[in-house]
Amino acid sequence: MGCAASIYQVGKKKKKKGIIPEVSIYVPSMRVPAQCDLQRTLKGVIPKDLADKLTSIRNQILLIAQDTDVSAIDELQKALKEYLSLLVGLTRKEFGLQELTGFKWKNLEDGQEETSVANSWFELLSVLHMMAMLTLVEANMKLIPKDIAMTERAVSGDCMRDTVDLLLKASGYLDFCVQDVLVHLPPDIKNKLPKDLHQGILEATSNQALAQGTEIQLGLALESLNATLSVKRRLACEAVSYYAQTLCCLSGDNNFHGTAKKHLLFIKWKYLEAKAAAYYYHGIIIDKGTEPSCHVSAVCCFLAAEELLTESKKASLSFCLAEPVTRTPPAWGVMKHLNKKVPETAAKKSQMYGYLLDQEKNLRVLPDLPEFQLSLKPEDFTLPEADSTWDSEKWDIPGQSLKEHLKDCEVGVETD
Repeated sequence: MGCAASIYQVGKKKKKKGIIPEVSIYVPSMRVPAQCDLQRTLKGVIPKDLADKLTSIRNQILLIAQDTDVSAIDELQKALKEYLSLLVGLTRKEFGLQELTGFKWKNLEDGQEETSVANSWFELLSVLHMMAMLTLVEANMKLIPKDIAMTERAVSGDCMRDTVDLLLKASGYLDFCVQDVLVHLPPDIKNKLPKDLHQGILEATSNQALAQGTEIQLGLALESLNATLSVKRRLACEAVSYYAQTLCCLSGDNNFHGTAKKHLLFIKWKYLEAKAAAYYYHGIIIDKGTEPSCHVSAVCCFLAAEELLTESKKASLSFCLAEPVTRTPPAWGVMKHLNKKVPETAAKKSQMYGYLLDQEKNLRVLPDLPEFQLSLKPEDFTLPEADSTWDSEKWDIPGQSLKEHLKDCEVGVETD
């Protein structure tokens, strides 16, 4: 099964083969836990009930993630949060367990290729990354109706607001990974991390979530009678800034293949759309001026917006056709509005101010977009308190005989 189908099926009943998933919110990758024997390595080190609980919940996450017929995102998220409170204890220095056992994960794209790292901070990073990706999947599901065959697409204001909240939450998980988890990993482990856990990719995906959240806010502003042109221009310009930051983060790695290449194509497409919206609204505001230069600059903005829209449609096609193949939803919200208004406005204003364009050729310069302080921030996230079973004063760890220890080692060698 291709990674796109696997990623976007998480939390849904399994679809028939041949169905191409629809993408509104892009999910770069989905990593899931692979089987590893925690009980053996933790035996005699922490209480048996604690080791059993860690193993049980991790196995539960593994099984739910692999069986998409019956899985649900809220069930996975609940299990991941429960596991997180247990996992926090393994990262504590006072227990000295940070490098005791190896944790295995695999990417749905790679199938059988596993990454194993003997560091509890790697496990914590992987869990938070999975929570972020599941949240992005949920955000995508909010914007995709049950009847995806609909040619007209309408998304309710409540769905858009819920989607923004989910995007901020996903951004918060990823921002915490960058700021508070990666710093605990030694350089040799950081260098061996799979690409989707690299700092640049985590930052890019966090910024992408903020960009798409801002884009949806622009859609809400479009439907609001109280939103001014200045507000719409500001949101459009902020989306451009977020997408530009995302491109900057992605540009740090030139090895683009598979989902990494598709991720880059998605951001390039959305960046072009965001710039088209920004130039359109900037042009409308400039055109309210009375000087000839204002009208010439406005026409330049409208023509630029029209050209950017044309390029964005080509970029959208490139994204869809890149492996794994996906499809985009029918235009709705801001893009549906712009697809109609931009060509109309560009043609009308070019005709209206054609004489000025001929007379004031020296003024035919595309103005810079205004820059604004970015409004959306990642949602604050803090690690939960360690589960009460980590209270070492209550621990009762039975001794292990030499015969039992040697038997465990033999089983471990056979398993490995």
